[in-house]
Amino acid sequence: MSLAKTYYQAKNKMHPKRFHNQTVLVTGASRGIGAAIAKAFASEGACVLVNYLVNVKATQEVVSSCEKLGGTALALQADVRDPSAVQDMVAHAMREVGRIDVLVNNAFSPYAFDPENRKRFWETPWAHYQTQFDGAVQATYNVCQSVIPNMRQRAKGSIINMVSDLVYRPSIPYHDYTTAKSALVGFSRNLAAELGPCGIRVNCVAPGLVSPTASSAHTKESVKDMLIAQTPLGRLATPADVAGPVLFLASDESQFMTGQVLVVDGGLVMA
Repeated sequence: MSLAKTYYQAKNKMHPKRFHNQTVLVTGASRGIGAAIAKAFASEGACVLVNYLVNVKATQEVVSSCEKLGGTALALQADVRDPSAVQDMVAHAMREVGRIDVLVNNAFSPYAFDPENRKRFWETPWAHYQTQFDGAVQATYNVCQSVIPNMRQRAKGSIINMVSDLVYRPSIPYHDYTTAKSALVGFSRNLAAELGPCGIRVNCVAPGLVSPTASSAHTKESVKDMLIAQTPLGRLATPADVAGPVLFLASDESQFMTGQVLVVDGGLVMA
């Protein structure tokens, strides 16, 4: 055995991966931010449950990447807006792995961050708000209802809900999207207050504009340049930038944090 191999084996025994023997469910994980989060957990030894809606090929690529990174992964198809589909998905996960230690609610209704073609308030029908509420709040509600009983039984768990820095600084007024994400912050804080005594933590991560993603593909370069010019760290976030704070909130390193929102936008918003 080479000296280098002996060193790395000893190092891994001394410093086991943070999520070894833990199961993490990431919703909307077939691409973009969700895929980056799934891969980051896998690189830290987690068993990752990769939820997706329709894109089988992209999901299989995420599963394969997770396994190459040293974790294990299982693809789980479900529309998280559908309570019965979520119940079936979580029941399947429980049969396969027995528990869910970390839940990342990342899925949301499709949205294009396109300032030039966005609808102004007086052009926005309530149906558009409802679509975003269904994708953000109802979806999170459904998954939490199915996952929390197992976490309560074990008196341990971490839930991370993905929101947006637009809640705090609507640089561009995306009315329906931002209102739904604002409601998700309130939902999360109520849940944190109730579940704290049960040993379950609930926090949020609020990215700014993230590129490349499907949603930011519609954002013109001039708008990106405007945001970059106002951002102290001088660039837009990548999906990988968002994954790190999610792992922090899921880990024991943040074991005395709940009901918090971590803004990940390079300093554009400073709380």
